[in-house]
Amino acid sequence: MPSQSIVTIHMAASLDGFVARLDGSVDWIETADEFAGGETMDAAMVDAFLKTIDCYVMGARTYETALNFEAKGQGWSYGDKPTIVLTHRELPRTRESVEFYAGDLAQLVNDRLRPAFGSIWFVGGSAVSAECLRLGLADEVRYSILPVLIGHGIPFFDKLDRDVALHLMEVKGYTSGMVSLRYQVRR
Repeated sequence: MPSQSIVTIHMAASLDGFVARLDGSVDWIETADEFAGGETMDAAMVDAFLKTIDCYVMGARTYETALNFEAKGQGWSYGDKPTIVLTHRELPRTRESVEFYAGDLAQLVNDRLRPAFGSIWFVGGSAVSAECLRLGLADEVRYSILPVLIGHGIPFFDKLDRDVALHLMEVKGYTSGMVSLRYQVRR
């Protein structure tokens, strides 16, 4: 049982704030930029970081995108960690670690996930991310900005109903040209 859980919202997005094209595609996510002054993100670094995450929460479209990546031979990004997919639709369940959930989000996070997991990551879905903020569930926001402008698409946060004050905790640049921002959600 964790002493204190942290709920993190994370998404990779274009510099202009879109997580996907309007049709849901993320064909722009692999860029050819190089930044000599950045940190190298090697497999060992990524693996060590992923071990710090205890549980994932995502929307149905993000889950379908992950299944599509897997079908193309790009692997399943979430390992064997518990993965909760928020959906009212029937979707294929390809592994034991995946669970579908259609109930109250605050109840899921506060009553079930926070007592069981130290590091809970919301990893996709602009509507899911906005709802997490609206309900006051998020402790931090991590934004991985890719070096591309796509002009239009699905925004990182869908229709927030109020301002959300943040405190910058960390900035990192990578050799890929990606910039990673980490913010604490101010209460």
